[in-house]
Amino acid sequence: MDDHTIGTAPNYTSACIVMFGVNITWILVAIWAIWGLIAAVLLALGVNHLIARCKVWAAERQAASIRRGKQV
Repeated sequence: MDDHTIGTAPNYTSACIVMFGVNITWILVAIWAIWGLIAAVLLALGVNHLIARCKVWAAERQAASIRRGKQV
């Protein structure tokens, strides 16, 4: 009786990336307006460094997983 098929979920990756860019832009502009350009630049550098570290941590987790015999 139930002819409803379950479809696949839509891929929202590009929407997530675009909204991250929009949000980080308005946050940096607000910080620039409140505390100045130096604070905004320091925050941007901090976020950039954190993103780079996340890539390193992900690579380390993947290498450890492969050594344990699991594919990530």
